[in-house]
Amino acid sequence: MLFNSFEFLLLFLPVSLTGFFWLGRYGKTAGASWLAFCSLFFYGWWDHRYLMLLALSIGLNFFAGKMIARKARSPSGKTVLILAVLANLSLLGYYKYAGFFVAAIGDLSGNSWPVLSIVLPLGISFFTFTQIAFLVDAYRGLATEYRFSYYLLFVTYFPHLIAGPILHHKEMMPQFDQEQTYKPHLANFEVGLTIFIIGLAKKVLLADNLAPYANAVFGNPEPQSLLIAWGGVLAYTFQLYFDFSGYSDMAIGISRLFGIRLPLNFNSPYKSVNIVEFWRRWHMTLSHFLRDYLYFSLGGNRFGKWRRHANLLATMLLGGLWHGAGWNFIVWGGLHGVFLMINHLWQEAVARFGIKLDGRIGKVLGVLHTFHCVVVAWVFFRATDLHSAFHLVAGMYGNYGIALPENIANRLGLTTSVLEQVGIHTYLGGGSSFVFTYLWIALAAFVTFAAPNTQELMRGFSPALQAADHRTGGQRALSWQPSLRWAFGIGFLATISLMSIGRPSEFLYFQF
Repeated sequence: MLFNSFEFLLLFLPVSLTGFFWLGRYGKTAGASWLAFCSLFFYGWWDHRYLMLLALSIGLNFFAGKMIARKARSPSGKTVLILAVLANLSLLGYYKYAGFFVAAIGDLSGNSWPVLSIVLPLGISFFTFTQIAFLVDAYRGLATEYRFSYYLLFVTYFPHLIAGPILHHKEMMPQFDQEQTYKPHLANFEVGLTIFIIGLAKKVLLADNLAPYANAVFGNPEPQSLLIAWGGVLAYTFQLYFDFSGYSDMAIGISRLFGIRLPLNFNSPYKSVNIVEFWRRWHMTLSHFLRDYLYFSLGGNRFGKWRRHANLLATMLLGGLWHGAGWNFIVWGGLHGVFLMINHLWQEAVARFGIKLDGRIGKVLGVLHTFHCVVVAWVFFRATDLHSAFHLVAGMYGNYGIALPENIANRLGLTTSVLEQVGIHTYLGGGSSFVFTYLWIALAAFVTFAAPNTQELMRGFSPALQAADHRTGGQRALSWQPSLRWAFGIGFLATISLMSIGRPSEFLYFQF
């Protein structure tokens, strides 16, 4: 069931809200149990057969967490923690990586092994990592609430279940245990609906309209010339941005309707001045998880500069593999690992030699350079295989020449002979596609870099939970208020978004 579907908007969400607040009058446990039931129904809508897998995972982790908590910070507690984490990773490994590793071993050994046909359960990466975080928090003594109805809701809570954010037990349990959560508040409906509509608009008006131009290039096996390659890659860059940002906003908005704040997961990452900042702004809960439970566990920066670089690279390689079972995801993660290593070396050189790149020009150059690195890496993230990715990157840097549609060249008053003198060729057809590709890219770039993000727009109303080191940007002139003017504006945005839904498309992060 998709957030951008009429089944969800007109049936599931109203029924869930009504039952939650009605049963909440009879106690917190009744309201939480109802919401957990709705969340299980939401998951089972995709495929009811995998409800048993989800229930088994939840049951085993709940009892393992209680056992670990009783032996917190003890050797026996650590043993149970390790076994429980390995069980979770084994489950994830079987469903998500078994086919990939069997094929890889077969290729390396020269054996032709049958391809494993394993259906990837929806959201398995997110509910697995959420529960691993719970187990570690239980061992550290940070998880203090162990009512099963609350834990069931914590894991299955439908606004985050399929594509995040990754939740922490200590963030959510206090909210589930507050009586005011189970009472409807007008302010929560105003803020929640506004954020949801903004996210819906990002998805259906921007991401879905960029998708065809990205698919046309990534789905074409032929070599792509420079302008065509960049058009497709930039279209995907902004499609993914608005698709994931839209989902994150919709999840936060839906949750706010229930009086619950989810952690911020997206904070204008393309405005980052370096790659370290990018990872503090993109998929923030995953970045926190990889940092807290993997990078620090590997030693972090405690064992010298080069060990830190090795830990960064290992963390990003595993982060790439988390996104998907394929060499292209490993290369994508490896590229970001290398980018992070180079960034740290550059910062050390800046500090040592007193290099100054302050001011507006330095910031603009930093944003452009970071954006360029991220865009190139996205090619490997999106491409179906490494061969296609390398060919597309080669096209982006002119290995297959530069070409313009002939009708565009004619409209510009440029003859074929003139263009060929500067190395530009022409081709028949594709003029409207070429123009609309770059028009959509220009619109998406303007919204991305010039407009305030949702958190900045809603900054006066605590839209989401935020970590202390991830505050939103400075004050902006444009700020949402519960006024008639804003009501008309958001109402208009909702109207054109609903009219644009048609056949709802899946969110890109559902595949992870």
